[in-house]
Amino acid sequence: MIKLIASDLDGTLLRNGAQEVDPKVYDLIRTLKEKGVHFAAASGRQLYSLRRLFEPVKDEISYIAENGSLCISGDQVIAKGLISRDLSLRIFEAAREYGSCHILLSCESACYTDSQDPVFNHHMRDVVHYDIKTVNRLEEVNEPFLKIALCDFDGTKKLLPYFQERFGDEIKVVTSGNLWVDFIAPDANKGTALQALASHLGIKPEECVAFGDQYNDTEMLQFAGTSYAMSTAAPGIAYYATYVTNSVEEVLEDIADTCLLYTSPSPRDRQKS
Repeated sequence: MIKLIASDLDGTLLRNGAQEVDPKVYDLIRTLKEKGVHFAAASGRQLYSLRRLFEPVKDEISYIAENGSLCISGDQVIAKGLISRDLSLRIFEAAREYGSCHILLSCESACYTDSQDPVFNHHMRDVVHYDIKTVNRLEEVNEPFLKIALCDFDGTKKLLPYFQERFGDEIKVVTSGNLWVDFIAPDANKGTALQALASHLGIKPEECVAFGDQYNDTEMLQFAGTSYAMSTAAPGIAYYATYVTNSVEEVLEDIADTCLLYTSPSPRDRQKS
């Protein structure tokens, strides 16, 4: 029996650059809740942004924010991961050396940037609706660091290998959507956060379903007893999932209606057969 569903947002529940959740998803979440199935939004986004996206049901779901560095259920912090200040400062300097990217520092109270670029700041405040504060230098921020993200409007093709080569031995460096590379705290990812949430709720892995499309989703896809990679996922993501789907909503409707899962098997599933 399915008891917990966790879905990534950008590229998964939010398709083709969408910045708003389809209203029918709220109805599906309510229907699933009535049937004893809990929903969790799992994203690289900050908690503030997630709660805004799910405003009509914001108090009825759980949140795996900042790529698993912050997991919230009700008013309770279930899991939290931190990046050391020394490593963070070195990442800041490397980003400035790289030149064509913008730094976003996530803390529990807010996100911070020292970018003065009006396009980036418009994107963060008015498009993805982040609670973001601008500082002269990120080194001024004294709060514990949850996550660091770099945005390159030209994409991640050059950004990812540059930072993986420099910091891949010290911290997980992954793509998050088409514009972002994220640095995730040691032992913190969507999978460990989902595991902590399931344990908190008394739910077994085989009672969980997960959806994702990027490499920051792989641990979550592997933890859940049933998992779905999007048909538009990054190359290789389908290997980590049980199935491939074109639509999260359609699978949610199947679960709500019948508790049965229908879709095409993934490459990983085909290799097992």
